[in-house]
Amino acid sequence: MIKVKRIYDKAEVTDGLRILVDRLWPRGVRRGTANVDIWLRDVGPSDELRKWFSHEREKWPIFEKRYQKELKVNDAFGELVDIARTNDPITLLYAASDIDHNNAKVLYRELIKSLANSVDGVG
Repeated sequence: MIKVKRIYDKAEVTDGLRILVDRLWPRGVRRGTANVDIWLRDVGPSDELRKWFSHEREKWPIFEKRYQKELKVNDAFGELVDIARTNDPITLLYAASDIDHNNAKVLYRELIKSLANSVDGVG
């Protein structure tokens, strides 16, 4: 099972392995008390894409397509797929305040697709 959750939400035992998927460390979160098992910063959108998007909802469809394209050549995404194959459950953590338009949602969908393809013998 893969969950997606804001890093500011309370950690729960059912979260399993908690993976921060943002390129930048979240504001106001202390590293020692963050309940983050892995920080996969390189799986986050490139600095260029992140700055361009700037959490402007009207840019979301383009951001999503560009980020998906980045993930296709991102070694850290392959690492995330491997982690998801061997750990259950995992929780993808993000800091954005918009719960519907953030990189973790895109990652979740791409991760599910990749895992499904590998089960079908495609990936």
